[in-house]
Amino acid sequence: MPTLTRPRTRRAKPATGERPDRRAAILLAAEMLFAEHGYHAVSIRQIAQKADVPLALVGYYFGQKHELFHAIFAHWRSTISERLALLAQAETSPRDGHYLGRIVHAFVQPVLQLRASSEGEYYALLVARELLYRTPGTEQVLADFFDPMAHAFIAALQAACPGSTRAQTAWAYQFTMGALLHHLIDHRVERLSLGANTPHDAQAAPLLTAFITAGIGALLLPAPPLTHPVATA
Repeated sequence: MPTLTRPRTRRAKPATGERPDRRAAILLAAEMLFAEHGYHAVSIRQIAQKADVPLALVGYYFGQKHELFHAIFAHWRSTISERLALLAQAETSPRDGHYLGRIVHAFVQPVLQLRASSEGEYYALLVARELLYRTPGTEQVLADFFDPMAHAFIAALQAACPGSTRAQTAWAYQFTMGALLHHLIDHRVERLSLGANTPHDAQAAPLLTAFITAGIGALLLPAPPLTHPVATA
């Protein structure tokens, strides 16, 4: 299994002198621990300790652990809305040679921006972890928050690629997910490039979008007709 890159350290509680928001501290502590260790490896007690709150307060604000886990995704629901808004813009754009690329951009770019931000890096890694290593305990959260978005993008790909089937576009979506999730957690590229590349480099975003777009096009778009050279005497 790939190793998740450890994000930059971020505080789970406010500094001295700030008014403490204990609910937010619990949510952030849970987000960080789940991202680093996985849902099943983290206890409510560990979350309370990291948030520096009484153990009972976690249950008071969020209920059981699976409800706290669900609350993290509800807190970040706006990121899904942003991707769907960009998808809607792409679908109303001209059906030119860049149309498919705009759909892919809508899917990829908000996630890469989130991963690069100090506010969203743990959430991006949490999503990557749970999509890669999904378990029955997290399946419902993924179905509730991500399946509706997936259906929207699959439908957009099918509309953008006449003649493609739902089965083909579902495969294309899954292959796209694989490339995106690997990019989110990868750190090996620096070693493989002999130091020329750094993990999560913002300059790689258009390369990833172009790579995914070309792959989808090769899978779903009809191949151009072969041209034969004209025989000369």
